[in-house]
Amino acid sequence: MSTDVVRVRTGVYHDSVSLMRVSRTAAALPGVQVAVVAMATELNLGIAAELGFDLPKAGPADLLIALRGGEADALEAALAELDGLLAGLSTPPAGGGAEHPPHTVRAAAREHAATLALVSVPGPYAFAEALDAVEAGLSVMIFSDNVPVEQEVLLKRRAAELGVLVMGPDCGTAVIGGAGLGFANVLRPGPVGLVAASGTGAQQVACLLDHAGVGVSHVLGVGGRDLSADVGGLSTLRALEALDADPATELIVLISKPPAPEVARAVAETVAKLDTPVVTALLGPGQDDLTTATETVLRALGAPVPAWPSWPAPGTAREHAGGLRGIYSGGTLCVEARLITGSGEFTDFGDDAYTVGRAHPMIDPTLRLEALAEVPPGEVVLIDVVLGHGADPDPAATLAPVVAGATARGVTVIVALVGSEGDPQGLNAQAEALNAAGAAVFTSNAQAAGHAAEVAAGNAR
Repeated sequence: MSTDVVRVRTGVYHDSVSLMRVSRTAAALPGVQVAVVAMATELNLGIAAELGFDLPKAGPADLLIALRGGEADALEAALAELDGLLAGLSTPPAGGGAEHPPHTVRAAAREHAATLALVSVPGPYAFAEALDAVEAGLSVMIFSDNVPVEQEVLLKRRAAELGVLVMGPDCGTAVIGGAGLGFANVLRPGPVGLVAASGTGAQQVACLLDHAGVGVSHVLGVGGRDLSADVGGLSTLRALEALDADPATELIVLISKPPAPEVARAVAETVAKLDTPVVTALLGPGQDDLTTATETVLRALGAPVPAWPSWPAPGTAREHAGGLRGIYSGGTLCVEARLITGSGEFTDFGDDAYTVGRAHPMIDPTLRLEALAEVPPGEVVLIDVVLGHGADPDPAATLAPVVAGATARGVTVIVALVGSEGDPQGLNAQAEALNAAGAAVFTSNAQAAGHAAEVAAGNAR
């Protein structure tokens, strides 16, 4: 017989990523069978109700704690442990801060002489905070997703009028003068500036450059919709001009999924006027993949092109009666793999449709683990694993057992591992753990996709 403990704490707010990690820690505590630690939004209340918890009245400004276990004493001990975890989220950093912290972005900018704001709030609230930053004369990175495109256009037009840059919405990564924002790999400094309407695309190129011993000056994400017809490349054009004026940037790489044709023409006109050379990696039929574009960059800089690290799958090749599927967290990596393989069933679990009310799959792997566990024997699976600050601190810990289960039932698993040698997860340790579980591991997503296509066709050596 199980026991439930439900608590609602009024007026206590923590961001969803922090609470997701606390919830996962709580679920692993002794005696705890189920744990929900989340803001009491309609979605989260619905999830808790589906799990069978009897819920009191609560609202989105309240913190919901719902635990289920076999022993009441164990749940009380878990609650005490949770109190410590939640208190840690509320503790200000060492060195203290203002006795009365500012309540608006504009007030914070005045107090700290800031030049950049990072906005990471639920999509419906991001516009107001980002606009406050822009009006204060700040460039802004909008990590938030599910922001209406009309609001994005308004923000970017106003930013252009004020001479600042809007990165995003749904901007997953940026590096400004060596400081990583969002999902950020540990990269050496160097002469290459990246402008990317793609988070994982930027990470792939930057990490391949890092493997080759070449660093970056800045990585400016512009949001996945920036090169659409609706947005018109507003931030891309601004970012290109900013990097062209940067003395530390000797070469620019422009990365995107297929842009709208009229926007591609406008970008080409701007590129033609720049003093800094530009290598374009605009994915699409007949275009270079990201690895080939990176190799073009290296040759332009006079740097050697290395063999990209990979770990072949242990064991012998199998016959494949099934198909090919991609289980991705990175949208651009997913598009690239689909273009290279030319067939198969691909799902981008980082798409907005999958992230409403839950953390990005680079943080919370649940949906992708479930999808991999359901792949039938005989199929070939491509899955990306992206390392760096902000991402899952040890993705192999949860993925490797599922990979081992899949390979044991006759599934071929191929991993595109995007990361640098300096990333906190440990690139080699992650690769070796996934390889030991039975996966072939590639640091080039394009090479992983090409290998998957060969295996599925029965042509792999």
